[in-house]
Amino acid sequence: MTESRNLLLQAERQCQQSGARFTPIRRRVLEMIADAPGGLKAYDLLDRLATEHASARPPTVYRALEFLIDQGLVHRIESLNAYVACPCPEHSHGFQLLICRVCGRVEELHLDEVNAQLSGCARQLGFRVERQTIELLGRCDACCATDD
Repeated sequence: MTESRNLLLQAERQCQQSGARFTPIRRRVLEMIADAPGGLKAYDLLDRLATEHASARPPTVYRALEFLIDQGLVHRIESLNAYVACPCPEHSHGFQLLICRVCGRVEELHLDEVNAQLSGCARQLGFRVERQTIELLGRCDACCATDD
């Protein structure tokens, strides 16, 4: 079974357990994102979706993306304004993204101690963190190897 298929099955189970509606459009948007190695921008999603659903418009895609983010199934890559599938949506804590600036590969980390330390520092300064995005931009091993 492919990784993309596993993510879709996991998403279905998660939505069933939480009582959220995993509509065909939401499923298809997640599938497209999961199949894209470095994530997709909203308008790329719209272009792809429009070939299958003539009625697809920007609000359709943005509503699907909002749902998928709220369910923890997709992350927004702030620096690229793109979306990537979460490989472990059952992980409810913060995350960090490693983004290869050459090939676009995205890896997800879950360093809970980093999140806790940042939240603790913010609390000491009288600030409540509502959302945290940590993106590390660099080059993956494969792209570094091409320099040799």
